[in-house]
Amino acid sequence: MRAQSVVEGPERVFVLILDQGEEALKAIADFANKERITGASVAAIGAFEQADLGWFDLEARTYRPIAVDEQCEVLSLLGDVAEGDDGNASLHLHAVLGLRDGRVRGGHLISGMVRPTLEVTIRETVQYLRRKKRADLGIALINI
Repeated sequence: MRAQSVVEGPERVFVLILDQGEEALKAIADFANKERITGASVAAIGAFEQADLGWFDLEARTYRPIAVDEQCEVLSLLGDVAEGDDGNASLHLHAVLGLRDGRVRGGHLISGMVRPTLEVTIRETVQYLRRKKRADLGIALINI
């Protein structure tokens, strides 16, 4: 991965270029932890060789898997970074993936293997964000 800060000040902006073979969620979380990012929006485009998405089943309080076992375009990857209960970066990312025949798959990004690249923009917020686990829902949400 290559990274560059493109704006410095109270609100930093970073551009990450992930390389083939990197797992996107891990690479972005590792970078956020290294830079001590506690609140940010994330946007990305690129491609995956394989991805796992999820659809949140509220009644079961779990993600239902959506496997994408083929090369796909990352048409849109959007989400946020907040600090989790453990003090580490907690990512919440949703992806829309384009398949070779023009169909799409979308959902919560669980994992994505980059191929050939993923271009990620992280725009840090001035405000500190904290994600808290909601027992009533079974997931962690930003607590403002």
